[in-house]
Amino acid sequence: MQLSATPYEERLTAPRSWWVVSFLVGVSFALILLPFGTLPMLGGLVGGTAAAAVVASSYGSVRIRVVGGSLIAGEARIPVTALGEAEVLSPEEARAWRTHKADTRAFLLLRAYIPTALRVEVTDPDDPTPYLYLSTREPERLAGALRAARETAA
Repeated sequence: MQLSATPYEERLTAPRSWWVVSFLVGVSFALILLPFGTLPMLGGLVGGTAAAAVVASSYGSVRIRVVGGSLIAGEARIPVTALGEAEVLSPEEARAWRTHKADTRAFLLLRAYIPTALRVEVTDPDDPTPYLYLSTREPERLAGALRAARETAA
């Protein structure tokens, strides 16, 4: 697999506050199990914290990559030749494209805890998807990597 000219990889990790919430879930389980004794309470603390941490980690494990002439966003793999212009969205524009401007046919890789996003047109006539909405912390860098990959593929 040939790498793109400007490699790009981003993991949309969950914010730090979610890890604090995971611990608080464990504390809640511990308090629920407190009447049954110390050992069940400790089990609730460890088990509840671990379960909540697994959920936070799996939700924040999605990646966006530009590699080998393709954009890989979560489970979607799209050749850069099928993509048009990328539009960097400010937090306000991103919110609008997530809500009232959204098209139900669009591909959304949405993480509400990431305020900025990139909207990329899909130019493939056989694909009914009008655009991709990608939550990203570095939309300018992702747009540059897509532009460079498209130029390399052409």
